[in-house]
Amino acid sequence: MKYLLKILISSLAVLITTYLMPGVKVDGYITALLVAVVLSIFNTFLRPVLVILTIQATVFSFGLFLLVINAFIILLVSHFVKGFTVDSFWQALIFSIVLSIVTSILAWIGKKTDQKKEE
Repeated sequence: MKYLLKILISSLAVLITTYLMPGVKVDGYITALLVAVVLSIFNTFLRPVLVILTIQATVFSFGLFLLVINAFIILLVSHFVKGFTVDSFWQALIFSIVLSIVTSILAWIGKKTDQKKEE
């Protein structure tokens, strides 16, 4: 159940982020939901492999290379999900940063709402 809630929050974050970002487009909520699912799968299976393969670059850049990995994964998701387009690498890089921030804010709001319901 928690995984489903995380996917729903992520898909809402994708919609909000595409609204805020020029150069990134998503056709609708179903596409945003699909983006969230594919992004979750890629982050679960592909990201650890990429991190291990690029550990030297990551250490040398003090972890900033992880942003490049995130941007690459966003571009890869845009290749696999029809209706989700990212214009450039730089747009994908900024999208990944903004998406992380928006997802964190939505998760924080969700936690605050749950705490108020328990009281």
